[in-house]
This record gives sequence, structure tokens and C-alpha cells, in this order.
Amino acid sequence: MSTPESVVIVGASLAGAKAAETLRVAGFEGRITLIGEEPARPYERPPLSKGYLRGEQPFDTATVHPAGFYDDHDIDLRTSTTVTAIDPYSSEVEVKGGERVAYDRLLLTTGAAPRRLSVPGADHEAVKYLRTVAESDEIREAAVAGGPIVVIGAGWIGSEVAASARQLGAAVSVVDVVSVPLERVLGTEMGAVYRDLHAEHGVTFHLGVGIESIHGDRSVQEVKLTDGTVLPAGAVVVGVGVLPRAELAQAAGLEVDNGVVTDEYLETSVPGIYAAGDVANAYHPHYRRRFRLEHWSSALNQGPAAAWSMLGQKQAYDKIPYFFSDQYDFGMEYRGWSTATDEVVIRHGETEYEFLAFWLRQSRVVAAMNANIWDQGEALETLILSGVQVDRDTLTDPDRELSSLTALR
Repeated sequence: MSTPESVVIVGASLAGAKAAETLRVAGFEGRITLIGEEPARPYERPPLSKGYLRGEQPFDTATVHPAGFYDDHDIDLRTSTTVTAIDPYSSEVEVKGGERVAYDRLLLTTGAAPRRLSVPGADHEAVKYLRTVAESDEIREAAVAGGPIVVIGAGWIGSEVAASARQLGAAVSVVDVVSVPLERVLGTEMGAVYRDLHAEHGVTFHLGVGIESIHGDRSVQEVKLTDGTVLPAGAVVVGVGVLPRAELAQAAGLEVDNGVVTDEYLETSVPGIYAAGDVANAYHPHYRRRFRLEHWSSALNQGPAAAWSMLGQKQAYDKIPYFFSDQYDFGMEYRGWSTATDEVVIRHGETEYEFLAFWLRQSRVVAAMNANIWDQGEALETLILSGVQVDRDTLTDPDRELSSLTALR
């Protein structure tokens, strides 16, 4: 593979910005063009539902790099710019207005877009989604006004927004068709922990029920549920999942299947074009299957991995999936990948909200969660990677060091 002279990155995101940084760190001296639709320079999204939303964390602390970084490193950062097409045959991207930008290597870090609610009234301007800093600002304004706020969706975004809105003093109701919050990702037992946590902080849940309609004139006034319940609402926040922004890739003829399909080196079906972050459905060597991970850590780490691959120094992306969440004073980290059929085993700590959770498949730990315990992350990852078989009693025993389970492997 020849050394590229020009790299274009479509998506001024965490993944895109870290890829650009890595190219310069690796000694790449060619042209780097980083293109993003938002007016702001690249920033990390987790604070949008946490510290930034609550007004505790200024925007600058959420940005990937200081304001002068891109000029200092000769990176052509183009904000408020939309790429309208990719032409793999001429190796060019077209931006709105008709300009065409040539590339030798192309990286797609276009991320994901929120799923839209499709019920009567869902297009009301007081129905909010959370993906950008501007949307976080709007939700904060509604929460500070006191609400009431109806959150539709009890996944990560919905749960974190509900917690932040309560901490800002808003009355909050959460609606979802599931039986407990986060049921789809953590299962019923762990989901019940979050249900109880939110209930203790004054959140009202309406679970096992859907949305029939949203009503209001100049502002939202009420949300009607499918069981006939009517909830007062000053604002509605929707968090019902996201969809990969793969339209450009699909139109350009790249293989798309729940995102842009890549190999373990993050290269797509078209040589010279790569994908990273929320949009990439990448093959994972450890799990021997493809994943599309909507996690901060994937954006953080896949961008640099793709940069090395674009320079011909291929590095298989094999990091174990990781994400974290902070709600009220309850923090957690989750590593690995589990399914709904995996068994959950709990090692209890000193308090109700202090524990380790293990997901078992054929007596092997495939995923683990540390909740308000912060010194076990490395041991948990080693245990997952080891693939050793371990019995339930050993996992639940607080006197058994996790490191001892893999010491004799």
C-alpha cells in the first residue's frame, strides 16, 4: 500500500478528530481535511446527558482538542459543512455547494442519528432529541424551568437525561414498553436496580406501555399513553435508539448492513475507504463476528486504529467493548458483550449500589459490570479475555481475588 498524500475524514466527531490527531502523531505530513456538519469543533457526546446538561461542565471541557489544535497541526477543519456524495471512482467527496475534495484515503466517522418518534404530535418543536450540544442546551432550559418533562425511552440516553433533569429540579416521568429500564442491554435484574434508583430520586415510571399521541399548541401540554394515561408535559425528550448514518456510504456502493461493514482493520468493502465509531459495523477478532458499537470508547479507539491502517500499518481493532454511565451518585463501567440468554451473577458489596455483576455463558464470563467499585476494571477485562470457566460460588465470594481466577491459565 502506497503512502497517502491526502486523507479526508467525513465526520468531525470524536472518532474523526482522534484519527486526525493520530495521523500527525504517526508522522503523516500530507493533507488532512476534517469535515463536520455542526458549527462547533469536535466534542465528546457523553457529557451532553450528564455534566454538560446539568451545567456543571463547560463546553470547552467536552471538546476533543483545544481551539488552536487544528491550525497548529495543519488540519483543515471544516465545520458547518455537509458532504453530499462520495465518488469512489474519482476518489473525491462532494460538499454542499458543489466543491469536490480529493482523497487518497477516506475515513467515514458520520456517527448515528436518533430514531424519530412516529405518533401524532411527535413533530412538535418541544419534542427534543439528544445528539448535539444545541439539543442538550434546549433540554437543560426545559429542565431548569421545572418541567414536567416526559422522557420516552428508558435506555441509556433516557435514563441519564431523567437523572440530570431531576438533579436540575424538574418533575420527570419515563415511559417505555419494557418492564424495567435498560432491560434490553442489562436484563431484568440489573434493570430493576436502575428502576429503584430512579424511583428513590422521584422519577415516575410508566413501563410496559407505549405512546399514543402528544398534544399541545405553542408548547407541549400532555402525552397520552396507550393505556389511556395522560401525562402533563412542558417538554418531551425522546431516546428510543439511534440509526447509523450510512446513507453516503450506501449511495457510493459500499457494503452496508446495520452500518458500514468493515473488516478487523476498519477498511470497508471499497479499498482505501475506512469507517470508525457509531457508523462502523466492524469485525471483531475476539468474538469472531461483526459489531456496531454505539459507545464512547469505540469512537475514542477506532479512530486511531483506522488512522494507522490508512497509513499501511494495519492494527486489528480488538479492544473489548466498554461503556460507562453516571446517574445521580451511582456510577458503573461495563465491559464485554452479552445476550439476553446469559446468566447474571452478582458479587455484592457493602451497600445496595456497590457490586460486581458477571454475565456467564457456558461458565465463562463474557461481560462484567463494576458498580461504584473502581479498582477491578483491569481484572474484569482480563477475566473476560481469558475465557476460563468459573463457577458461580467463586464469582459471588467477595474474599476471592478476581486475579486468582486467571493466574493458573
